[in-house]
Amino acid sequence: MDLTERQLNILKAIVKDYIETAEAVGSRTLSKKYNLGISAATIRNEMSDLEDMGYLVQPHTSAGRIPTQKGYILYVDFLMGNSELEAHEKEIIQKCIKSNFEKVDSLIEELSKLLSSLTNYTTITVYDNHSETSIIKYIQLVNLSVDKILLIVVSEDGEIKSQEFITTEELPQAKLNVISSNLTNKLSGKKIGDLDENMIEYIKYEIGEYSDIVDDLIDLLNDVADEDFKISLNGATNIFNYPEFNDMVKAKSFLNMLEEKDHIAKMIGTKGIQKDNLNIVIGNGENNISTDLSIITATYNVQDNMQGKISFIGPTRMDYSKVYSILNYMSLLLDGK
Repeated sequence: MDLTERQLNILKAIVKDYIETAEAVGSRTLSKKYNLGISAATIRNEMSDLEDMGYLVQPHTSAGRIPTQKGYILYVDFLMGNSELEAHEKEIIQKCIKSNFEKVDSLIEELSKLLSSLTNYTTITVYDNHSETSIIKYIQLVNLSVDKILLIVVSEDGEIKSQEFITTEELPQAKLNVISSNLTNKLSGKKIGDLDENMIEYIKYEIGEYSDIVDDLIDLLNDVADEDFKISLNGATNIFNYPEFNDMVKAKSFLNMLEEKDHIAKMIGTKGIQKDNLNIVIGNGENNISTDLSIITATYNVQDNMQGKISFIGPTRMDYSKVYSILNYMSLLLDGK
């Protein structure tokens, strides 16, 4: 590293100030706001040197500077401290984990919502699809219209899947209830992966004239099982709270980016700075990640059983220290420590 201790202190102060204010930072601001022990003129000279080395940039005609990607990387790698979470923040994270710990999918979804609210960033969770081992709890058929039926499958872990399909004849709800009960009796307690051809043929024989319904049921279950992973997204519109994304073209581009499941998985999988169990990607433009965005991803575990990843997406001036502290605290609780 080619920076002096004084330059490191100045860069750290600039990054922290820009994260808080989103405004270019000048030497007078640093001199008044931070106890650096040097004059504004000396700070100005050091800022000029930091700009020459690529750690800062002077936007437009502003007298102040803002960090570059290189500046943020140095900050995250060597200068970032561990923010102490507020007592109430720790308490609500604890309550969320405790109340949802028995159902992994529910736990991850609720944590994603909570963390998005705490940080005001977009959160994305990607977790393995365990549908093949998911246990069927009950099946319900609902009459929607003369020729349309809704098929609902509920698993033991509380996940609900549904699908509409067309029928060739009208089936009253009373008849659908009988068929639903029959299907539930035959399939309750079974795993999706256990439904082999012999079992399916037996169930169709038992159902008799309404065996076509079984085909629709199997199609629905197979579609669920074919998904390699699931994605949960929360706080997508939080990005609008940051002045960098007041530009509607940028905002729309961000929302469009979040609509593609495969694109999200690729973004989260982009290799960045490795810090403890975190992967931090700072606006590098790779894999269509905007240079205005950063992504912090943690691999989370529930009682030593790896379940997936949780990511925070925000502007490059996101509060890395805050997110780092939240994810570390969450990991400790999930690991049961």
